Amino acid sequence: MGRAPQPRGGSTMKRVVVIGGGLAGIAAALDCAAADAQVTLVEVRPRLGGAAYSFERDGLWLDNGQHVFLRCCDAYRALLDRLGSAGDTVLQDRLELPVLAPGRPAAWLRRTGLPAPLHLAGSLLRYRHLSPAERIAVVRAAAALGRVDPDDPAADGRSFGDWLKERGQSPAAVEAVWELIGRPTLNLSARDASLAAAAFVFRVGLLERADAGDIGYARAPLQRIHGDAALVALQSAGVEVRLSWRATAIEHHDGHFTVAGASDRLDADAVVAAVPHERAAGLLPSGAIPDPDSLVRLGNSPIVNLHVCYDRRVFEHEFAAVVSSPVQYVFDRTDSAGLEHGQCLAVSLSAADEEADMPADELRRRFGEALAELLPAARGARIERFVVTREHMATFRAAPGARALRPGARTAVEGLALAGAWTDTGWPATMEGAVRSGHAAARVALAALGRERVEVLV
Repeated sequence: MGRAPQPRGGSTMKRVVVIGGGLAGIAAALDCAAADAQVTLVEVRPRLGGAAYSFERDGLWLDNGQHVFLRCCDAYRALLDRLGSAGDTVLQDRLELPVLAPGRPAAWLRRTGLPAPLHLAGSLLRYRHLSPAERIAVVRAAAALGRVDPDDPAADGRSFGDWLKERGQSPAAVEAVWELIGRPTLNLSARDASLAAAAFVFRVGLLERADAGDIGYARAPLQRIHGDAALVALQSAGVEVRLSWRATAIEHHDGHFTVAGASDRLDADAVVAAVPHERAAGLLPSGAIPDPDSLVRLGNSPIVNLHVCYDRRVFEHEFAAVVSSPVQYVFDRTDSAGLEHGQCLAVSLSAADEEADMPADELRRRFGEALAELLPAARGARIERFVVTREHMATFRAAPGARALRPGARTAVEGLALAGAWTDTGWPATMEGAVRSGHAAARVALAALGRERVEVLV
């Protein structure tokens, strides 16, 4: 067992308001409460969980998106332990990723017991979706990418796609290797993504530690794992949670704060703004960050998920990546959805600029045909339900130059901290980045209150 954070400093209860009930706000609120602050968390939605949530549709529980994590996501995994919901997730013992293509046998990306980066070399050299020459070129490019510094502003200013082209990566290699990993984590295509952001993803997830890329995923609805579990944990920690409460402004006066709402006002000694970047720009008091318009310039990248329920089983894997198809990733969500007959598949589409505005009927036609081409068993099956979820502003755009636009947790106003996967955590817009940002924001808020957060010892 570990030792919970203990307060240091004076014994007077200090008041912290956390705006936003996503993973960043949850982590920040728990940290502040553990340091003996009086915490109120406000969330505009009627639930906690932020962008990683579930909804009920015609008796089925569907996640808004397929949010996987990796073994290297230490902060997120620790938060699940803290919420008591880690048991509702699965983490591979060793990376195994089937990669499907229409009309071809599955290829596999598997790690061996060799140290990084050799743990993937054998798998790449046998990768059937590329020619022998393309495989060798990929291994060479991976070695070069491991030497790119993710903190180098010059690397952040370059396109990952341009860098790959300079290193002789064919279009097939870009699709079958680099975008296979980069697109779902960066939520951008290689041509649109920052080289520095891509270098971070591949170094931390695959190249530096052999077990870092082992894949984890939820086996229960995300609302149960995140939102419901967090509500219990927060209330047990003494946090006041106010749902359906919209913050309209953060006011700063005489060293104290007031968070204005539609019909209420909350006084605070410190504030954590854990909201999407486009909302933060309108909430912050004047002078909090040098250039509020920089948050708007971060932009957004959409994610679309398709929930396809068949009258029979058509997919033999728990999940798979897909190449040479409009399908990107497929997950079997039958048990999580609560479907008793047939099979429920979730098709996850990252960087889905085209699909985000496509009518549902067109999506059904296009992806119904694509799944039938990909999965032989789907050709004679009937699609009984087809549900589309669209997150038009799912993540910020990790485009060249984005790193310079991402603010840190600390603002120019003492006691006011920023949190969210869009802040400068070094990570892309992932659940891990969100949780890390919450911890960073809590440290800023507690320091302003004269408190020092003591880390949990596991």
